Amino acid sequence: PFFAPPQSLIDVYLGDWPRLGESLVGSVRLLSVGIVLGGLAGFLTGVLMGWSRLANYWIHPVLRFLGPVPTTALLPICFYFFPSSWSTAVFLIALSMAFPVAVLTWSGVVSVNTNFYDVARTMGASSWFLIWRVAVPAALPQVFVGLFMGLGAAFSTLVVAEMLGVKVGLGWYLTWAQGWASYPNMYGALILMALLSSSVISLLFTVRDRVLVWQKGVVKW
Repeated sequence: PFFAPPQSLIDVYLGDWPRLGESLVGSVRLLSVGIVLGGLAGFLTGVLMGWSRLANYWIHPVLRFLGPVPTTALLPICFYFFPSSWSTAVFLIALSMAFPVAVLTWSGVVSVNTNFYDVARTMGASSWFLIWRVAVPAALPQVFVGLFMGLGAAFSTLVVAEMLGVKVGLGWYLTWAQGWASYPNMYGALILMALLSSSVISLLFTVRDRVLVWQKGVVKW
């Protein structure tokens, strides 16, 4: 009973598609909001740390202390402080996404060749120009590495948060199917999870190839 034959998976998709579709939409919505907020927060934090010594002095110890803590371990605390399980899940997904993006962005900005800044200053560039037209483009390869790392942590946090608190989503569907010992439904949800994660990663690869088109033939991924 623990291994579903192919025909039972087809029956799941044909017979339970409304609940599966609702769960998939819920997971996509939750994951999208968390990834966007976490990616933006991590990117801006990394740029600030890499450019400002004062910001790096105060923010870096916080990242070193809280960054390695698994976000799922913060679930009980976050459920207490946030008004709903959905906002808790968004915060945890954003947090799991923000840490690697911030660290890799900071590393990329710090490692920019100082000669680039000197040439830009010689041509009259302002500080904002140095940040957004010199430092950020040079750090983009490492920013995308941070995004790829953050996606894995975001998916893990998404599933755990949906299993423990959120009332809709593929993680919730897994828990519901397990409670009824409906193993074909569990495998059907797992296949949808795999397709979702693969699609998001493929989309990020496409964006990276368009943004870093100048790297073609120079850097091998």
